[in-house]
Amino acid sequence: MNFDIKKIRQDFPILNEKVNGKPLVYFDNAATGQKPIQVINAIDNYYKSYNANVHRGVHHLSQVATIAMEDARMKVRKHMNAQDISEVIFTGGTTDSINLVAQTLGRQIIQEGDEIIISYLEHHSNIVPWQMLVEEKGAILKVIPINQAGEWNITEFKELLSTKTKIVSISHVSNTLGTINPIEEAIFEAHKVGAIVMIDGAQATPHMNVDMQSLDCDFYAFSGHKVYGPTGIGILYGKKELLDKMPPWRGGGEMIKRVTFDKTEYNVSPHKFEAGTPNIAGIIGLGFALDYLNKIGLNNIARYENELLEYAKDKMASLRGIKFYGTAKHKAAVISFLIEGTHPLDIGTIIDKLGIAVRTGHHCTEPLMNFYEIPGTIRASFSFYNTKEEIDLMIAAIERATNMLI
Repeated sequence: MNFDIKKIRQDFPILNEKVNGKPLVYFDNAATGQKPIQVINAIDNYYKSYNANVHRGVHHLSQVATIAMEDARMKVRKHMNAQDISEVIFTGGTTDSINLVAQTLGRQIIQEGDEIIISYLEHHSNIVPWQMLVEEKGAILKVIPINQAGEWNITEFKELLSTKTKIVSISHVSNTLGTINPIEEAIFEAHKVGAIVMIDGAQATPHMNVDMQSLDCDFYAFSGHKVYGPTGIGILYGKKELLDKMPPWRGGGEMIKRVTFDKTEYNVSPHKFEAGTPNIAGIIGLGFALDYLNKIGLNNIARYENELLEYAKDKMASLRGIKFYGTAKHKAAVISFLIEGTHPLDIGTIIDKLGIAVRTGHHCTEPLMNFYEIPGTIRASFSFYNTKEEIDLMIAAIERATNMLI
């Protein structure tokens, strides 16, 4: 389809809202994306027309709901180019997916003295689960260093690898800086030493195509609400041969074949990892969100968002006292910055009064803030429904806030 920004914006009802009497300018897309009407209607239709539990009923509504849920799983499989439907697991989100891997496969393979590698760019969700595991097992957590531009390079990564490396867990795209990491090379090098590779794809999936056959990672996770779907739903992709060997994480309905008081026989993947009633409406909504993205085309989205990024960088460079953080050569549409002589919270609060929504703080990346020796940044993260005119409004609001504070 042709990229028609006016038509796209009409699909997002929230963009018609006013904040403090001003038109909403939403630049907090790295935290969560807004929802197109197609997703909202799909969720509404589920609850109005065929609300029922799945996989457990012979009645009509249950059958319709089950088909809709499994159709969404097929959409995810196709979207990620997973080899098999059993490799697509529904979770509560990226955080939930990483914890699942850490608490199942991680507990299975990590022994005292083994090593897990992450990077300085990780979200807390890709730090804390591994810290918990190394504390439990007496293992070692290694961290890939970065430069001032917010990049890590493959040479320094390779120097951390050894025969003791059992798991590498890294982000595809930094949520704070927008850095697109060299994960293809990292996966290849990690596999040379026999390590398992987990990719946090929460910030990549809204901006680019992700292909599991091309990447060849062992696990890949993303969140529904980042790709303009509902909150509380996420995906864990895992290679079938690994999932088949992993124990279940949570016990309950759906993850069983047979239960007696003597022994329980577990179901196969993906159901083995989906205990209890799932977020059915969220799953269906996620399927419609992926339909929406694919109709526009992720290549079209990437191209347009890069235009917004370059425009914002050029225009914002003239702001008084600005300092950018994260100047990597390869970036998604995220700009982190500070205004000299001001606190990010003050800037964020003032421009909110003018209808501009940005994120301020450490963005769940405190170690990264410690690296730069700052308390936090102002983060403007763009989406394909944003415009250059909105960027101009943000810049004018920042200028006004700066004049008030300095």
